[in-house]
Amino acid sequence: MKCEHCTRKECSKKTKTDDEENVSIDVPSLVQENGEKGEFHKLADAKILLSDCLACDSCVTAEEGTQLSQQNAKDFFRVLNLNKKCDTSKHKVLVVSVCPQSLPYFAAKLNLSVTDASRRLCGFLKSLGVHYVFDMTIAADFSILESQKEFVRRYHQHSDEQRALPMLTSACPGWVRYAERVLGRPVTPHLCTAKSPQQVMGSLVKDYFAKRQNIPPEKIFHVVVAPCYDKKLEALQEGFSTALPGSRGTDCVLTSGEIAQMMEQSGLSVKDAAVDTLFGDVKEVAVRRHDGAGSDGHLAHVFRHAAKELFNEHVEEITYCALRNKDFQEVTLEKNGEVLLRFAAAYGFRNVQNLVLKLRKGKFPYHFVEVLACPGGCLNGRGQAQTEDGHTDKSLLRQMEGIYADIPVQPPESSAHVQELYQEWLEGTDSLRAREALHTAFQSPERCATSLDMKW
Repeated sequence: MKCEHCTRKECSKKTKTDDEENVSIDVPSLVQENGEKGEFHKLADAKILLSDCLACDSCVTAEEGTQLSQQNAKDFFRVLNLNKKCDTSKHKVLVVSVCPQSLPYFAAKLNLSVTDASRRLCGFLKSLGVHYVFDMTIAADFSILESQKEFVRRYHQHSDEQRALPMLTSACPGWVRYAERVLGRPVTPHLCTAKSPQQVMGSLVKDYFAKRQNIPPEKIFHVVVAPCYDKKLEALQEGFSTALPGSRGTDCVLTSGEIAQMMEQSGLSVKDAAVDTLFGDVKEVAVRRHDGAGSDGHLAHVFRHAAKELFNEHVEEITYCALRNKDFQEVTLEKNGEVLLRFAAAYGFRNVQNLVLKLRKGKFPYHFVEVLACPGGCLNGRGQAQTEDGHTDKSLLRQMEGIYADIPVQPPESSAHVQELYQEWLEGTDSLRAREALHTAFQSPERCATSLDMKW
């Protein structure tokens, strides 16, 4: 039996039975040192199916598998219970950051507006003992802005001798893991080096926010609420150069579904609470999103920026042309019959495979591709849009898409807080500190050139 999203011709899990492959990892009830159950024991019963992970076992080492199994509610409640003990030396400052694509899920499940749902979620988390709850949209601002600048730079650098294009997005950890571990070179040099929103948020919390609050970064336990399980894999890879050696920007990732299960099981009386901001003196800001149907909108924002910077063309409405299916779409900028820019969005591993086939067959037609592992984008993450039998909850997904579409769009360039952070935190938009904090490098295992036979 092959995993649902397996890209291999033969399954490498030959020693496992079908039942073993689909066994679930139970999060056991917390037990305090004296053997009694902890205060939050009945909330920590979320389950993670091994089949929920989009990466096959060729992408996950045994050590990573062990660490991945610990990315669950048990770790979260372990810290909550430690904070209730008398030994303050073991106390942690609990920070939770919520992905923008998770909010429509909570709005749909709670039958609330996005704003009210975010406040209800914040109130619930703080009733458990969380100290700060942040919206991750500001981290996506940085990721998009850095991606915009990188594309323009690559466009100018591109030549027959130096193949800087196409640029492939790197915000989706499932896609990045597949590119690094399976495809290798020559794909990885084309991955955008801008950090994903989750990685940027880790730096914001454990560097900027920690310094602002005079908190040692190792005293912060940072949890991210995300729509998909691959974010757990991403957390395992996160490094944090400005913190202590071995520290990660994100300590634990919980899916929207795991948090919803906690809310259902808690029985707590919850009062709504305003979402915090990284700026202590700034009150709650309005919920906003970027211009993407079910994602952070890298394609739309990079396309508009490139059209303006490279060709002085102002683009308001972007027209998407569906090709093979609704999850493989193309966007072009044309002038006097000439195509100046050709971008694409490829969602789902089936379309990613078709993308790779295009690379193998010959000249690649696109300057930029937004690649996401989940069909339909991040809203359809397997951590929130699934029925109990593991299939996509189409009714819930349509509801989430409608809710997400109604959230006001704000371009990242218009955020005064982002511009302030560039100066106050990063010492300028093009500083060495900005490059270190906002960019990453990818593993590039050498592979046989004929395995892809690409001509760019």
